[in-house]
Amino acid sequence: MRGAANATVPGYGFFEANACPDGFSLTGCGQPPLSPLVQRIAEEGPEPLRQRLPADPPQLPLVPRRSDYDLNPRARRPKARELAPAAVLFPIVRRVTPTVLFTRRNAHLARHAGQVSFPGGRLDENDPSLVETALRETREETGIAPSFISVAGFLDAYETGTGFAILPVVGLLTEGFSLVPDPHEVAEIFEVPLAFLLDAANCERQTGEWQGATREFYSFRYERHHIWGATASIVVNLRERLCQ
Repeated sequence: MRGAANATVPGYGFFEANACPDGFSLTGCGQPPLSPLVQRIAEEGPEPLRQRLPADPPQLPLVPRRSDYDLNPRARRPKARELAPAAVLFPIVRRVTPTVLFTRRNAHLARHAGQVSFPGGRLDENDPSLVETALRETREETGIAPSFISVAGFLDAYETGTGFAILPVVGLLTEGFSLVPDPHEVAEIFEVPLAFLLDAANCERQTGEWQGATREFYSFRYERHHIWGATASIVVNLRERLCQ
């Protein structure tokens, strides 16, 4: 397990980091090591994921099973608010060593500036479904066409403190796509090995000050990239699903 560390996150004060609990370890849940599963994804495509993920999306309105408040039960939660539906694509790239694709938001944006995220956004009135929202936003933000994406399933809807209910759509990307980042929204597109993200030893639970209160959140660090908050929580959700 990693020791505690101090650092700074945009929008937060100093925080302390500790390793995720052993309860999230893939080898600790009675399942075989994950590496054969990652290898199967590389060789077989989306089927190993479809065997472990819900095949049908939930109906609207979304009823989130996870939220920013899971690690912060004492935080003040708005009462009886209507959550705005949104979707993100959890893009697993089918390479010899499968990876997960992330974007880093531009520093000038009003919300979540400079943060790492999955491509996605709010449900548009012209979107026939949240799957189409995820695919449309992915194309707009990264240039990746839907023809390169096979939907493999869904993760739990996630409520953010900013009032969104997000549906994570897990998609397997075939190689050969071209990246055309939206210069307004996206500062960078990068990939992280899937096996790295599914190793509980690489996950931390960090605490930081936000709006005068101490908050806790999941975090991953890969090379110079810091993946945290709702994005990291969605990664943890995938790891739990594959561990079942």
